[in-house]
Amino acid sequence: MKARLRTVVLTNLLLLACGTSASAHEGPPYPILVDKTLGPCVVSVWSDPDVGTGTFFFILDPPPGGKLPEDVRVELGVRPVSGRLPEAVYAAVREDQGGRMQFKALVPFDAQELWRVRVRLQSAQGGGEAETDVEVTPPGYGRWDLLIYLLPFAAVGALWLRALVKRRNRARPSTT
Repeated sequence: MKARLRTVVLTNLLLLACGTSASAHEGPPYPILVDKTLGPCVVSVWSDPDVGTGTFFFILDPPPGGKLPEDVRVELGVRPVSGRLPEAVYAAVREDQGGRMQFKALVPFDAQELWRVRVRLQSAQGGGEAETDVEVTPPGYGRWDLLIYLLPFAAVGALWLRALVKRRNRARPSTT
């Protein structure tokens, strides 16, 4: 039993030591526009808007019975809703996703507040734009994230280990 427990503990320590950190990420991207028709495309936008660098993913699908144009360009304009800064426009970069047309844009955000996001799509077959607001959130705690999220699991593990030791002590016959 001791050898098995030692193996489990060493394996967990090895996994923790070899883990990589996720920089400024509190969760997965979430949709801010879903199935919005812009020109010859149906666009869904997913975002992870963190202070520092926000990430936006643009997924383009053809309309029913249509075809996506190959010359599509996607731009993203952002500005604080408060109006303290003018709009800044960023070009999204096309990513190879097999049969799916997807674009990605990285946007620098300097403050936690509500930002107006304008998506503009252009192609020879037409274009369009849509606006929405997103709340830019602070990035995570960096390396402390792992410790914070690990605490509940460590507590359950400690309780399990304590119960195992108590059961083992009760199973031993008394020598007195």
